[in-house]
Amino acid sequence: MTIMTENYVIEFMSNEWIRNTIFSILYIIVVLFIGKLLNYKDRIVLAKIIAVLLIITTITGHTRNIINGYWNISENLPLHLCGISNLIACFILFTKKNKVLFEFLFYAGIIGGIQAFLTPQINNFDGSYYEYVEYHFSHAGIILLPIFMYNFLNYKLDNYSWLRVVLYLNIVLMVVMPLNFQINSNYMYLAYPPNVNNPLIIGEWPYYVIYWEFIIVIFTYTTYVISTRRKV
Repeated sequence: MTIMTENYVIEFMSNEWIRNTIFSILYIIVVLFIGKLLNYKDRIVLAKIIAVLLIITTITGHTRNIINGYWNISENLPLHLCGISNLIACFILFTKKNKVLFEFLFYAGIIGGIQAFLTPQINNFDGSYYEYVEYHFSHAGIILLPIFMYNFLNYKLDNYSWLRVVLYLNIVLMVVMPLNFQINSNYMYLAYPPNVNNPLIIGEWPYYVIYWEFIIVIFTYTTYVISTRRKV
């Protein structure tokens, strides 16, 4: 059995960070390049393969934690921003087109995934290569899948999609924040900040959460402008 650590932080611009980021970016670029060459039917198949792989890694990760006695309600529910995005990514292609789910996945997945790569913190890391690879694969997946869907599967973003997602995120915040205090958790890092050196974490609780409100508006709008200006 591997030894559990509280969390594992990969320092920005370290050799480890550079290596992992390069592999993750290459994975995203290669899949998008392949998708550009395929017809619509094959693009759907490829997108669903990515989703199935995310399902497998998600189930396997939770199963491993349960077997090893690491799983608990305060740390392993999919209530971080990337966890919610990953859950949507697992099932969105197997249901009827849902505008709300796609918009949330697009903005939260891309923004949350990029932040996770810039300042990686693997929570409850058990020291295994599987969990290490799973972290990077799943976060690359929540960036890749919505970009793929937008560019190749006719999913759309309208003029106010970014603003609606800000509203969605605040609704989620209003649910997760009191839950954190009830079950002694730190989902979405709303109880205390992560241990990473991130310039977007300004001050102590609750001030950094208030600053995040302004930052997320800037990030969602910027993502909208960049994404709708020209498709890949």
